[in-house]
Amino acid sequence: MKKTMTLVSAALLSVGMTAVSLPAQAAWPNAVNGQEMPSLAPMIETVSPAVVSVSVEGTQVARQAIPEPFRHFFGREREQARPFRGLGSGVIIDADKGYVITNHHVIDNADKILVNLSDGREFEAKLIGSDPATDVAVLEIEPDELTAVKLADSDTLRVGDFTVAIGNPFGLGQTVTSGIVSALGRSGLGNGENLENFIQTDAAINSGNSGGALVNLKGELIGINTAIIAPSGGNVGIGFAIPVNMVQSLTAQIIEFGEVRRGILGILGGELTSETAKLFGMETTHGAYVSQVFPDSAADAAGLKAGDIIVSVDGKKIKTFQELRAKVATKGAGATVKLGVIRDGDEKTFKVTLNEAPGENVQASVIHPALEGAKLSSYDEDGVRGVVISEVAERSPAAAQGLAEGDVIVQVNLLNRGRTNVRDLGQLRELFEDYQGVFAATILRDGVARQVILR
Repeated sequence: MKKTMTLVSAALLSVGMTAVSLPAQAAWPNAVNGQEMPSLAPMIETVSPAVVSVSVEGTQVARQAIPEPFRHFFGREREQARPFRGLGSGVIIDADKGYVITNHHVIDNADKILVNLSDGREFEAKLIGSDPATDVAVLEIEPDELTAVKLADSDTLRVGDFTVAIGNPFGLGQTVTSGIVSALGRSGLGNGENLENFIQTDAAINSGNSGGALVNLKGELIGINTAIIAPSGGNVGIGFAIPVNMVQSLTAQIIEFGEVRRGILGILGGELTSETAKLFGMETTHGAYVSQVFPDSAADAAGLKAGDIIVSVDGKKIKTFQELRAKVATKGAGATVKLGVIRDGDEKTFKVTLNEAPGENVQASVIHPALEGAKLSSYDEDGVRGVVISEVAERSPAAAQGLAEGDVIVQVNLLNRGRTNVRDLGQLRELFEDYQGVFAATILRDGVARQVILR
């Protein structure tokens, strides 16, 4: 530093100027011409307590191919359980109830989840539920003097808006980076089955930022950081966040039902290409082209037809079919949406009440240890309501206690609490919220009721 200062002084003197010694940074003014220097510090100090670090421990099953000479004895492959540890981030959205949002991939297969606050406190977290297709998970911690972040309206975001990312990159501890909204409605990052409608930002996001907060300059949450494009393994200025409006709808469903009850329109379609736009006399290629409407679907009931071009959802313009798919699916079954549609050159509005998509599977271990190894979803068919077991892992606690794929849990009997008819997965989760003891379950198997004791 001294050498640099000497060179600067010499340069000033060489042109006939008097060198002035620079004051120490601590003595620099906080204001220029009577105005305070701009700083994000006040906003960061308000938001930081709501952003947490998430550490997990668990076991992953790895499959290993068996060499050809030994396959006669051991089969083609074997499974090996391997312990793992992971780090991520999360955001407190409800201080009174202790709800924390993070990514599904942060807590996937975790047996133990710890949440660390910025003030150094640590809580063991309970997994309320998660949604792999959108990469959202909801945790619950003790509501002990917590701070929640305020939520923005992510539908009002514009490219160029300033953003601030807060998280736990590389396990270093809480870190803040800034940037702008680089793009909106990004998709195509996953395997095609995921629901993607990402905010793209150039705020530095690295490994460990997953589940952290993306906020605006008011300190309001606009998204949950979830993914990066990193050919070199680090930040290259392209990060992605799930819009908070999507997150709100998903978390509300997970908290109420223990799962996401995904809405569905009942259409097939694709992107509005330039050729299709010209065919319909449109000057823009923003929108979703409807190629087929399924009979008796929500779209059919509302009057949509093949050839329609959907250009907005609830008054907000959409750019792609993927954006339409993500917004509709995360609204939730039974929700009513307004679709802006161009038909024969005229713009019309249709109100559509969404049907429920086929049920999502939830890992049963989050409800009771005796159910570990089973996957559950809500069941409502032929006048029977309950929770169906869609899958049972071999040699799991659920399999060892006699549960099988296709069983429908219609009633549970908890010690000192009596019998309760089971309506859906959310109610079952509530029944076991503070109960881990032995219980009896009445199940339907091939139409015949039977009772099993589970420990």
